[in-house]
Amino acid sequence: MMKLIFDETSKRILVAGELSFDTAVSGIDMTKELFAETALLDVDLSEVTHSDSAGLALLIEWMRQAQQLNKPIRFFNMPAQMLAMAEASGLEELLPLQ
Repeated sequence: MMKLIFDETSKRILVAGELSFDTAVSGIDMTKELFAETALLDVDLSEVTHSDSAGLALLIEWMRQAQQLNKPIRFFNMPAQMLAMAEASGLEELLPLQ
């Protein structure tokens, strides 16, 4: 299960739980409205407990959604497991990591 929580204090979108094949489709649906309503798309990945290649694909989809909305997006606190997958696939150069 994956949760998205907007933190009023940090103005970041906190992603908690799994970013995987099981949650990717719901992750796309969950962000459509949230991204439209949020001025800054700063996404905190520190609470991600598990990720696979679908999780990385979801980040790419979120980048596409942000581009369609003409908003910048940044990813913070990417877990080591996700970062290793991004590096192995060459995606770390495309992802706006902070």
